Amino acid sequence: MKKEVLSQIISRIDEKYIEEATVFASDSSRASGSPGALPGKTIGKPSRSFRWGVLAACLVLIAAIGSAGFALAAEVREYNHALAFFEENGLSAEGLSRADVKAVYRDITQKTFSYGKTAEVIRQAVPGWEILQHEPTPEELAALWDKNVWRNAPSEKGISYRIDFRYIYDEQGSYRGVEKSVLECYRDGEILWKAEFRDFSIRSYAHTNEGTMLWGESERSSAFDPLYGWIALVDGEGGIVWQRRLDHGFQNERVAFVLANGDGTWAVLSRGDFRYLCLSRYDAEGKELSFHQTEMGNYGIQNAAKLGEGYILQLRSQRAGDAALLYKMDREGNLTDSFSYEEDGLEYYITDMAEYEGQVYLSAYAVPRQGEYGGRREIAGILEYAFACLEAGRWDIPSEELTPVVRENYTAILLICDPEGGAPRTFYSVKGSLGGSLTVGPSGQLEWNVESITTTFFSPATSSFTIGGNCAVFCYTFDAEGRLTGQRDTGESVPYRR
Repeated sequence: MKKEVLSQIISRIDEKYIEEATVFASDSSRASGSPGALPGKTIGKPSRSFRWGVLAACLVLIAAIGSAGFALAAEVREYNHALAFFEENGLSAEGLSRADVKAVYRDITQKTFSYGKTAEVIRQAVPGWEILQHEPTPEELAALWDKNVWRNAPSEKGISYRIDFRYIYDEQGSYRGVEKSVLECYRDGEILWKAEFRDFSIRSYAHTNEGTMLWGESERSSAFDPLYGWIALVDGEGGIVWQRRLDHGFQNERVAFVLANGDGTWAVLSRGDFRYLCLSRYDAEGKELSFHQTEMGNYGIQNAAKLGEGYILQLRSQRAGDAALLYKMDREGNLTDSFSYEEDGLEYYITDMAEYEGQVYLSAYAVPRQGEYGGRREIAGILEYAFACLEAGRWDIPSEELTPVVRENYTAILLICDPEGGAPRTFYSVKGSLGGSLTVGPSGQLEWNVESITTTFFSPATSSFTIGGNCAVFCYTFDAEGRLTGQRDTGESVPYRR
């Protein structure tokens, strides 16, 4: 495996960046009984008026139970939506009641920013927010949310997207579902177009030369309803070219990725009933050309990209805990090979992948192979250190002490895969960091975001994480030959939670 000395390649770059860049020397889902008469009782024939009275009472009772059940189901759905929203956006629900969580969720998604606890929730989530001397206005909170928390906020340069939702609430403020989902497209921070969808909720999207492909799933009124995956193609003006519902006989089918094949056709990767890995192909008009399914068990599709004439997929099982399991798939959907990056005492966690100039790049990070501390292998060593401090009576570990321990645990790595074999042929690394997103920037070069861990804190009483902190985001750029051509501090910060 070829290895390059990174400091030599970037000798013309500011030394404060070069210090973090190093070469990395290794690879990375009744029994029923009839009620008898009571002993000693004679049951006579009831009168007609009595029978009708009982029937009416039963109907009233059934209606009341049905109404209560519907209301309960709606409340559970709304609460689950709210929890998922909190998790997606790094918001902490610690100290909030069930009603508070739903109220903050509504306050943010409806963009009113008027609920009393919303400001504190956002303050805890946004790194580096200066605590204001006055209560922030709804306008200040809205601006802060759009800038720092919303994951799909438009970027400063190039094409970017934002997903938004319009929710339905009744007169009592209870959640009743999604009215529509909206995809907004931006160029250089200015909105170009928006497209609205009422048949399904948008989950993700991909910008391609053929247009913007997006995918999502239908809403369900209960867990017993089928869940259908949807795909849609939007042109350069925001017009919906076509949209299709996937119906392959599953009770539950979710689209994970849609890839452009480069010849006007599309590859749709989905999971069926949490057991099957599926590939369906569509032409430029949205007509299905082929479908293939492979029984895999409960493996989720974490990432996917074109690889030569086929595809490369990252699959993951929560039970297996393998975060770097890769499969090669041919154009028809057959799995032809597999790779698992875990060697030299290290475990790899792949975070993103992208095809660029005929090669596939993998963004990842490596951690030392270690035991499990409460089932959390990735940070077992950090937890061992932190809880040792706790046992010694030190409840508050300063960031200056904890951050070096956390940084020592991580190395961001970039792997470049051979289109034919699928194995990496060279890669770079950055100590004390995590590999972030991979995109093709406005200049046409590949951009690799690296999240450098800057501050940390130990929070053993928090349910959603134990180690938290912030990362500064650095952007590394590469040309068509895979050479590092530049890097910069983006000035952005992202949360770290484990």
